[in-house]
Amino acid sequence: MKNIYSETREDLETYFLSMGEKKFKAVQVLEWLYQKREPNLENWSNIKKELREKIAHDFAFTMPKIIKREQDELTEKYLIELADNEHIEAVLMRHDYGNSVCVSSQVGCNMGCAFCESGRLKKIRNLETYEMVCQILLIEKLIEERISSIVIMGIGEPLDNYENVIRFIKIINDAKAIAIGARHITLSTCGLIPQIKQLMTLPLQINLAISLHASNNDLRSQLMQVNKAYNLDILIDTIKEYIDKTNRRVTIEYVMLNNVNDGIKNAEELARLLRGLNVYVNLIPYNETNHLEFKKSNHSQIMKFYDTLKKNKINVTIRKEFGSKISAACGQLRSKEVN
Repeated sequence: MKNIYSETREDLETYFLSMGEKKFKAVQVLEWLYQKREPNLENWSNIKKELREKIAHDFAFTMPKIIKREQDELTEKYLIELADNEHIEAVLMRHDYGNSVCVSSQVGCNMGCAFCESGRLKKIRNLETYEMVCQILLIEKLIEERISSIVIMGIGEPLDNYENVIRFIKIINDAKAIAIGARHITLSTCGLIPQIKQLMTLPLQINLAISLHASNNDLRSQLMQVNKAYNLDILIDTIKEYIDKTNRRVTIEYVMLNNVNDGIKNAEELARLLRGLNVYVNLIPYNETNHLEFKKSNHSQIMKFYDTLKKNKINVTIRKEFGSKISAACGQLRSKEVN
């Protein structure tokens, strides 16, 4: 049985038209679910009883549940239990411009990036669309505040769950649903080329972030298995194509690993790689874990790297650190309660 929170407006319109109903019923359903946050069909006063009974028969209304909440300054991490007793994590970050949630897209991850804690649990399955949508709904209900931006950067590789992630984006972006603006939605990928090419054909104004983390192919292949399938030459060409087709700037994510990828030579290589592209580099201070041997670059080395990129006219920022004390920072998420 389909879950109601997996249905886009277009899905619901098709559903109602197939029964000889008017397609505006789809908007009414979205308004009850997302604007009024009313899952009890008995209260859907503008939809006739017979139709409510049909909807109740055809769709599940079940949601995952938050089973643990950890809090740090400006950050909260939630352990979420799914219907099949699998677990994921989501993170709330409080910024001066509003609340952002980092959403997971898979149970586990098969990308195998050497420095990432999240990938130590191999992919068990993709998340269904409703399991991503409900991460937002559950957190908003718990904190009694609106979520204004979404980053799909939690557990999993979003483009490895392409269809469900695109449906998720359409639902949260819909003005009659959660109504988060496309430019407040960021999808992060390690570089699955076929899916990036699919993404660039869609009329979505979301932000694309590429996890690069290395300045040459040898180093990237050591750190990221995906580079063996889609190397830097192919990836950079695809980024150029994406920018040309969408006219959107791309974020380049670069985690700073002590004595691994943080040298001046690496910064100069990265500058040559990105020169002339409409991108900006987001330097990410590495978040250390108990299980992996990598260490965080020291602040002075990060600043030298930053200054080298600046000198080479590359737009660059250093990401503010969130949630490392509760293992909620970038690369630290995993289902610690069960693994």
